[in-house]
Amino acid sequence: MNKAQLVEAIADKVGGRQAAADAVDAVLDAIVRAVVSGDRVSVTGFGSFEKVERPARYARNPQTGERVRVKKTSVPRFRAGQGFKDLVSGAKKLPRGGEVAVKKAPKGSLTGGASSTARTTTKKAAAKKATTARKTAAKKTTAAKKTAAKKTTAAKKTATKKAAAAKKTAAKKAPAKKATAKKTPGKKTSARKTTAKRAAAR
Repeated sequence: MNKAQLVEAIADKVGGRQAAADAVDAVLDAIVRAVVSGDRVSVTGFGSFEKVERPARYARNPQTGERVRVKKTSVPRFRAGQGFKDLVSGAKKLPRGGEVAVKKAPKGSLTGGASSTARTTTKKAAAKKATTARKTAAKKTTAAKKTAAKKTTAAKKTATKKAAAAKKTAAKKAPAKKATAKKTPGKKTSARKTTAKRAAAR
């Protein structure tokens, strides 16, 4: 049975072929989306659909016998329910006509279920924690950068002030040395005059 035949089989029960096609498409789309997002779709008496992780492994090429590495991947898995298994194995007889082959869902089970709500809440909490952690890390990094920039700027200013002070000190000391050098010849001249006076007195 393909999809078109499945639509034809349920067309009389849902009020027409178009309604049956829409129903089949909606059911399949909902199952696929749920499994892709990592949720488990369980239909009482029929089975469950889930996403399974397969680790990286080695396999053999059937044509050449060569060993090939297979990457890590995810695959969908269907597990038949006990009612479905019993009907297929013959342990239970398949009802005739329009009777329901699969057990109807118990009352209250179609309201969403506590497990799906818990999963959604857990995922939201994890997402919030991750977002908060990222924001905190970003703030710390920004604060560290600002502090480093301030320290660098302060160090540059201090170095500039020290250099300016050193230049001023050097400029003040240089003229003093020149003045001292000029005064020294004067002392020598006065010494000569004193010597000449003493000689004349003799």
